[in-house]
Amino acid sequence: MLQSKSGGGSSHRVVLPNEKALHHLVTDIAVALEPGDMVTLSGDLGAGKTTFARALIRRLAGDPAIEVPSPSFTLMQTYELPRFPLVHADLYRLSDTSELDELGFEDLPTGAVVLLEWPDRAAGSLPPDRFDITFTLSPQRGLDYRDVRITGHGRFAQRAARLAAERKFVDEAGCGEAARERIAGDASARSYQRLTARGRPLILMNSPRRPDGPAVRKGKPYSALAHLAEDVTPFVALANGLRERGLSAPEILATDLAEGFLLLEDLGSTPVVEGDPGAPIPERYQAATDLLVELHGQRLPDTLPVTPQLVHRIPSYDLDALLIEAELLLDWYLPYRGVAVTGTIRDTYTAMWRDALEPALAAPRTWVLRDFHSPNLLWLPERTGIARVGLLDFQDALMGPAGYDVASLLQDARVDVPEELEIELLGRYATARRHADANFDVAAFVQMYSTLAAQRAAKILGIFARLDRRDGKPQYLRHLPRVWGYLERALVHPTLARLELWFQAHVPPPG
Repeated sequence: MLQSKSGGGSSHRVVLPNEKALHHLVTDIAVALEPGDMVTLSGDLGAGKTTFARALIRRLAGDPAIEVPSPSFTLMQTYELPRFPLVHADLYRLSDTSELDELGFEDLPTGAVVLLEWPDRAAGSLPPDRFDITFTLSPQRGLDYRDVRITGHGRFAQRAARLAAERKFVDEAGCGEAARERIAGDASARSYQRLTARGRPLILMNSPRRPDGPAVRKGKPYSALAHLAEDVTPFVALANGLRERGLSAPEILATDLAEGFLLLEDLGSTPVVEGDPGAPIPERYQAATDLLVELHGQRLPDTLPVTPQLVHRIPSYDLDALLIEAELLLDWYLPYRGVAVTGTIRDTYTAMWRDALEPALAAPRTWVLRDFHSPNLLWLPERTGIARVGLLDFQDALMGPAGYDVASLLQDARVDVPEELEIELLGRYATARRHADANFDVAAFVQMYSTLAAQRAAKILGIFARLDRRDGKPQYLRHLPRVWGYLERALVHPTLARLELWFQAHVPPPG
């Protein structure tokens, strides 16, 4: 963990006139920490480093009475905390940087957060990406008064800047005194906190603006070609639009569109699955299917208001977006399985997808929420009808074919949906659509469903391989066999016979 030092960073000042202000700073840092982070604590003797570390460890442990001795003599103390292990180290008694190796920094628990006091003793050996919190006494202003400088070095610069922006947002939203707890998020850069304020439970969404990646086609990055949301504006637009149509998207209580902070209604945490690993609860999956029937039966606009001065135009799920997603299989999954992707392989693959997707692209367009599956669906038993299904993740919504979200639900990448239940719910959807519209073509819909299910499975195989190889998240690989099974289910449709043969010839199943 200890590496060469790098300069640069982003810093801001925090004033701690009293214990309440210290509590605010501890909360801000606690919810921002990620496994593997290093936080260095600088300042003179008695400036408050150990006091801060003790309060932070107790906050992360959820136990205000836990014993947190100073590591001045033991040099290093390890705590097994709910979110990650934490190592509290004090280098004050080190006389030479060569003694660092004897402390065991190379053998820290996986994902451990390190709180390091007296980091100047390790000059030249600190990681380039870290937080530094410097405490300065100001006796003329009071014995408890501290000036604090928070600096983010390297990749932590943006995170440090967001700490200040987040504190400003929660204060202005009237939630400055609220206890906040980090809750599990998704695979994106977004993070979430649960808090209680205004007499009700709330969710704080922290969604930094998506940076552009390298150009991959037509001078555009992947995110632009796939029409991924760059900021929180689409979330606000869709949340309001869904709520206006009787669906249970979160009510939005406060916004900072520029910085990417939202204060949301808390829809709870009751899932639509049960057990570990999760299995679909049929009643809840039926309600989610009925929700799609209701939504897809409406004439939906492609432009939604955000503020009186701002509207959001929902992008089209066009051929470029569908193809760039399908090609994730070539870019990530095949290399993961040791297959070299030649120009001929790529050209044949994309040509077959162009032909297969043509009917779906010609179908009537609706709102495609795009991530309509169990991690983003909650059960709200106190509500009625389709409002019993809470919706979470829809900022990447597009105008596109109805079959995509049906496939997202019935071929859930993280849950085993039995084929019998998939067929039953697919029939439930088609029957209801046909009952509401005599012109609804069931056979054409099933073809579209199968095609989009196959495209989605190919995309997810690539995404999960990318999460492992690029992002260091191997936990997603456990889902690959399930997604492969869904792909095989979808490819049995007669119109996908050429693609089925291609996959059999060129794509090895998960190992």
